[in-house]
Amino acid sequence: MSTDQPPPDPPPEDDPFLKKPQEPTPPSGGSPYGSPPPGGGGYPPPPGGGAGGQPPPPPPPYGGGGPGDPYGGGGGGYGMPDPLAGMPPLADFGKRLAARVIDVLIVGIPLFLIQLPFGTKRYVVDTSKGEDVTEVITKSYGGTGLLWTLVTIVAYIGYDWWFTHKSGRTPGKKAMGLRVAMLNDGSVPPSGAALGRAVVLWLPTLVCCFCLWPLALIVSMLVDKPYRQALHDKAAKTVVVSSA
Repeated sequence: MSTDQPPPDPPPEDDPFLKKPQEPTPPSGGSPYGSPPPGGGGYPPPPGGGAGGQPPPPPPPYGGGGPGDPYGGGGGGYGMPDPLAGMPPLADFGKRLAARVIDVLIVGIPLFLIQLPFGTKRYVVDTSKGEDVTEVITKSYGGTGLLWTLVTIVAYIGYDWWFTHKSGRTPGKKAMGLRVAMLNDGSVPPSGAALGRAVVLWLPTLVCCFCLWPLALIVSMLVDKPYRQALHDKAAKTVVVSSA
């Protein structure tokens, strides 16, 4: 009877969504230097001794950086793999919008109910008195205007940062089968990237551009090719993909 023991199972990965490494694909011809050398030895021609006496083409620049990848991760240039290879498909706009609405309601409804006893006039801009959004945010209605603005900023940014750096999925994204992933390797965003993404997403919206900033984010996501990145995704170098 054989005493050989089966090899132990490999340890599970910390991030089950981490994309699998992709092998670089050589350019057409099967050799990184073009045509194989005479005689079929399988080795590239020596420097200065390519086919026809021509020198071999130069190697790709350090870090890859093909034309399809703005972050130096490949993108299909010079035989490098696409950053999205091995990752789930990108999320569609409808699911991303539905996930955002769910997250806004999860944070917004409790905040509204907590602030209701202190009055809601702080949310109204009286143009007849020459008020603007900044004055409404900073002026005091019972001493709470600026305080509640800061509480709201911390609540929305903290909510998005916490869930994004923990699992890449806020409750809204989890409900819609989506997750945030780093573009370069598909991993869950680290704390710094998640915080930067949340700040770009929420701070302009809550301070000065309640209507215009969300619209700018939507337009930026719809027109971006090929990764469908909104401005906050660009800042954090993330993409939103399906996790189902």
